[in-house]
Formats: sequence, structure tokens, C-alpha cells
Amino acid sequence: MKLVIVGAGGRLGAALVRTYQEKFGLIGFNHAQLDLANRDEMRRKLCAIDFDLLINAAAFTNVDLCETQRDQAFRINADAPRILAEICRDKNAKLVHFSTDYVFDGEKSEPYIENDPANPISVYGESKRAGEQFVLQTQVLVVRISWVFGPDRPSFIDAMIDRARENEQIDAIADKFSTPTYTRDLAQMLLQFFEQDVEGGILHFTSAGECSWQEYAQWALDCCASQGIAVKAKTVGALKLTDMKNWVARRPVYSVLSTAKYSALTGVSPRAWRDAVADYIRRFYSQK
Repeated sequence: MKLVIVGAGGRLGAALVRTYQEKFGLIGFNHAQLDLANRDEMRRKLCAIDFDLLINAAAFTNVDLCETQRDQAFRINADAPRILAEICRDKNAKLVHFSTDYVFDGEKSEPYIENDPANPISVYGESKRAGEQFVLQTQVLVVRISWVFGPDRPSFIDAMIDRARENEQIDAIADKFSTPTYTRDLAQMLLQFFEQDVEGGILHFTSAGECSWQEYAQWALDCCASQGIAVKAKTVGALKLTDMKNWVARRPVYSVLSTAKYSALTGVSPRAWRDAVADYIRRFYSQK
């Protein structure tokens, strides 16, 4: 199988490249090598190569910046996926496209399933939903994920650990809920769907369970303590969403994604988010 990964320099894309580069003939494009805002460049570079599967791990993910750069958000998160889908259709290749829990409004009180109505409340969510709608017209798998963490680029969890190393008191939001997704787990699970079609074209994948950002950060500090990783802060204080006065975009309060469909298709359940976070910290912080 010949594989192309777009967004190969990002947190998720780099993990996919590392996992797949010895298994497949693989070409990766980072932002400098392929500008998703440049339609002509996309067509010229991708039409010139042969591939069986394209994975789009690239996106404009700065939620607040999307509010003030709406055109750019839609250009990268909606229009570019449409072009990628057209290229894949013409080559009879499959497309795997990543989307987000932010396509939902957060008003639900139980995990969102794949066919729940999308109702984004931010430009980022709107643009990602538009991208979904464009690509679902072709041979595609849309994988919705949330709170992605991994070793290739810093995420929320890394920022919290860095703060805890420098300060005796750190805080995180306690009234917003979702689920972390470890890039290592995501890369491994995706393999089985390279040649498997999914009804409806959409699949949710995160770790099991749910948490607030405060709980997520507190567990990271607990893991550091249990593994002898020095941090000054021992507990994480509670902030509220209403405290975030500098935020521009609205965020869904509750955007936990149900992985029941994934479990039904595979016969296995994702590991608990606490286990995934502990594994990450053991692998990448115990050595520092």
C-alpha cells in the first residue's frame, strides 16, 4: 500500500509517520512542503504521485484565531479537504480525514454518538463540520478525536507539567469535559480501518472515560509524583470557563465522544484515559 500523510509535521501527523513508515511506502508532507491554503499547489503535487490512501492530519486548529481569520479557517479546514477528496476520488484512493468534538454544541449530557446532529458554536467547529460534509461525499473515513496529546508537539498536558515544574500552584478549568486521545493509540487503531469501510463514514475515537481539564492536569501531576519526576506543584486549582476572559471563541462545555461504534466494529474498547496518560508520561518524561 502506498500512503500519503498530509500534516506530517504536526502532533498527530508525526506520530502516524513514525508508526507507518516501515510498514508502507510513505510520503509525508508538512506545512512547508504542502500549503493547504494553496489549491493549485495541492493539486499539482498530489496529482503527480501515486497512492492508495491519503491521511489528512492537517488543520487550522487555533480556535480563537479562527474567529478573526474565518476565511483562512474555511480555506484550510473545509475547502482543502474537499480538494483532497476530489484528488482521492480521481485516483480511486481512500481518504482518512480527522475531525473534532467541536462540531457539537456541548449541550448534551451524555457522550455524543456519530449520528448525533452537529451544531458547532465556533468558527473552528463550523469550518471542521463543513470539511466533514465535503469529504463524506467520497470514499472516506472521518475520524473525530478530542484533546490530542503525544510526544511530537506540546499539548495541554505538556504545558501543565512545564508550569508545575516552575510554580507551586497551577490551575485548570474544572467545568469543561471531554476525553484525551493519545496519538500512539490513535495510530495503532487506525491501521485496521485502512481497508475497512465504516457505515456512515464517521468514527469516534478517544481514550475511554471522561474528565475535566483540571482532572486531566491533576492526574498528570500524580503520574509525575509516582514516577519520581520532579514538579513543584502537587495540586491543580479549579478555574471556570467564565474566568477565561481573553478567549474569543465559545467552547462546548461537554463534548465527550462515544466510542461504542468503534468497540462494536473491533470487539475491543480503547484503554482508559488515565492509563494512556500514565503511559505517555512514563515513556517521555521519565527519561528527562
